[in-house]
Amino acid sequence: MRKPFRLLPLSLCIAIALPAYAADDNENWGLCPLIDAVPSFDDAPAPTGTADQRTAQPTDIDGGTLQRGSNEQNIVVQDNVRLSRGDQFLGTDKLSYNQESGKYTAEGHVRYQDSSMRMVAEHAEGDQNADQHRIDDVEYQLTSRRGNGGAERIDLNGAKGALHSSTYSTCAPNQRVWELRAHRIDLDTDKGMGVARNATLRIGKIPVLYVPWFMFPIDDQRRTGLLFPNIGVSGKNGFDWRQPIYLNLAPNYDATLFPRYMSKRGVAMGGEFRWLYERGSGEVSGNWMPSDDLPRNDPDRYTDYRRNDPNGLFEIPRDRMPEKNRGEFALKTQHRLDGTWYAGANLAWVSDKYYLQDFNNSLYGQSAISLRSEIGLYGRGRYWDASIIADHNQLADFTLQENSLAYDRLPRATFHWAQPWGKWVETGVDTEAVRFQHEDMKFTPGDPAAPIGLRREIPGGSRFDIKPYVSFPLEGSAWFIRPKLAWRYTAYELEGDLAQQLAASQAAAFATANNVPNTPELARSFYNKSPTRSLPITSIDAGMYFDRETEIRGENYLHTLEPRVFYLRAPYRDQGGIPLFDTNPMSFSWGALFRDNRYSGADRQTDANQLTTALTTRLINSEDGRERLAASIGQIQYFDDIRVVAGAETPIKQGKSAWVADVSVSPSDRWTINATYQWDPRLRSEDLATLRARYLFGDAGVVNFAYRYRRNLSVLPTAPREQRDQFEQADFSFLYPINNNWSVVGRYYYSIKDKRPLEQIAGVQWESCCLAVRAIARRYQRNRSEDLNSSFQVEFELKGLGSAGQNTERVLRRAILGYNRDDLYLAPPSPTVSRENRGNDADDSTLDPTL
Repeated sequence: MRKPFRLLPLSLCIAIALPAYAADDNENWGLCPLIDAVPSFDDAPAPTGTADQRTAQPTDIDGGTLQRGSNEQNIVVQDNVRLSRGDQFLGTDKLSYNQESGKYTAEGHVRYQDSSMRMVAEHAEGDQNADQHRIDDVEYQLTSRRGNGGAERIDLNGAKGALHSSTYSTCAPNQRVWELRAHRIDLDTDKGMGVARNATLRIGKIPVLYVPWFMFPIDDQRRTGLLFPNIGVSGKNGFDWRQPIYLNLAPNYDATLFPRYMSKRGVAMGGEFRWLYERGSGEVSGNWMPSDDLPRNDPDRYTDYRRNDPNGLFEIPRDRMPEKNRGEFALKTQHRLDGTWYAGANLAWVSDKYYLQDFNNSLYGQSAISLRSEIGLYGRGRYWDASIIADHNQLADFTLQENSLAYDRLPRATFHWAQPWGKWVETGVDTEAVRFQHEDMKFTPGDPAAPIGLRREIPGGSRFDIKPYVSFPLEGSAWFIRPKLAWRYTAYELEGDLAQQLAASQAAAFATANNVPNTPELARSFYNKSPTRSLPITSIDAGMYFDRETEIRGENYLHTLEPRVFYLRAPYRDQGGIPLFDTNPMSFSWGALFRDNRYSGADRQTDANQLTTALTTRLINSEDGRERLAASIGQIQYFDDIRVVAGAETPIKQGKSAWVADVSVSPSDRWTINATYQWDPRLRSEDLATLRARYLFGDAGVVNFAYRYRRNLSVLPTAPREQRDQFEQADFSFLYPINNNWSVVGRYYYSIKDKRPLEQIAGVQWESCCLAVRAIARRYQRNRSEDLNSSFQVEFELKGLGSAGQNTERVLRRAILGYNRDDLYLAPPSPTVSRENRGNDADDSTLDPTL
């Protein structure tokens, strides 16, 4: 039986060679001209099917004149021969094929295409039985991803092949900005590897990189080897080189090493290990620096803050500088037990409380005060969810002491259940049981505030909280009324020292309020190791929806009017004998108008007799459904004084709360404006003001402006300005395309209250079809002493191949909202606990990726 003719596997030797080494990411090819190195073939049919389906499809021969040689074994097809099989097409002027020996010759304008590439050559010959092939004078154009080039000769022998004098570039033929050339490339498809010899990278006609030998993968399998390095220069680190080394250990786990050299600081070694299996996944990472020269070069950045120091800080002794064995550790993993339960761990650790300051290049790391580690068991059903966890907090801010940390919860168990019963009734319960522990306070020898033993214990306790409820959600198409009745019971078991501290505080407050002596007997009368709190909570949430069709400037809109009222009633309970383990007042905002508690945890339950009235209006475009306007305003009417307080809070007097107004406007697809404003009529002052405006121009340009102000609510408006303002900041950033190739970027982030910049960025970008260069200068706050670090970063990106230099895009995406149109969002929240969120749960404990 004679073997049928099979199409030449020409694409195998080209599409998997140098292009396979290229970076296969989502590049911007919008600047590329519509010019291909190999234009499409007019006589080729459209590719059908995929490469995996070729072997099951027949080969069709069309065109030309069919002849046979004298031995009746040669088949000669002349005059524009066309062969097709599935997604493959081969065209040539003359084709000779011996069915018995399997040898063939294709001469004159050899053309080949499939679903991934097109190719032309002058001559091809080979032996199909021996699977040996040779192609001369090749030019190719990739179609599945951008790339083109050529080779003087290609030799194939089974799974192995070689390209001689080959080239590769993603640039258009008439704009050869860069090109990669190799004297010889050997390929082994069984091993999935290629070896390039005497490879040269040219920018224009100038060779900028020569590699005598390197190995690279030619398929999607992971391979052990070097990744592109990260290179940068900064005032803090000096010349900074980080060289990732990837280790392909097994199909389901791998590792990456990160050796790093900083000319001003020394060497460090980082690593990451990832694993994946049927029921879970995880990754562990770490960094270790045996000796750091930064403390010796810049000792002023290492200080301790003490209240007894008139200047607020003093330099720490040299022998306590964080110079040796600095490092970090992070673990994130989860394991699925069944369809309901899974276990997870999210752990983080740093060697010293100066680590985030010294190794973090973002403001997010500078604002962190602690790292939270958590391990737990989690479950979820149709109407319930539950968890059993343990967490621990590590101090990561040298300006604070251990008493600023949140309590560790060892352990914490939660259960939530909510189930509807028919259409009009829902019942549920929220339950929590937790044990609170805290690290002892540690003091420096010689510190006048230090107790004997240089350690002070911070006592803890246990808490059980349960809140069953029943609600009656009555709803129609244009209205809703949701009455809800809940009962909250909270019980404590406190350590003796903590109960004694609370009793002393209550006795002092009672003595002051009633003008009586504060005696030990009075303190003993308040002593209670097992305080409890129990109270009902009643609320009614109701609203209506009105809408009408309207026309504005020739466009049709749906205009809505949405009034809403929320009544909350909770009786007062004296909670002075209850500690504050994990409870903080929540910021007053639009959402606070409709909550049944002003606090984030269970240690305080607000008393209330109040009514919220609010109004929202919207304009929704009838054509595309886009919301062009959303404006809301609301206020709380307090019918009684709010007496429950936490920490330094003062009671809320009867009357009206601050007005809360939120506005979001999109007058066009390019404009977005958001504003929030809070005005306190009693103090006749603003509590909060924010404004954010964004304008998009062209296909890539963006301008952002933001203003943020918050008043310190614990200070009267008549206080000096520096005490009255909690923060006041302005933020301006932009990406401005000068033309199709050039653009400038910048950011100016300024603290008006402190009269100093927080971050400054200025940069320029040049981009062509296949090459991009970014250069940015950056100054940003580097430590608590408000010093600014300076850095200059340059990145060269050869599109479709890779990049060299620091990852400037990561910096710009965080600094400029809308730098990438696909991710118009604020920077991801820092996994560490920030100053603004101390005491609240952190979403993630993995260390900041900028470390």
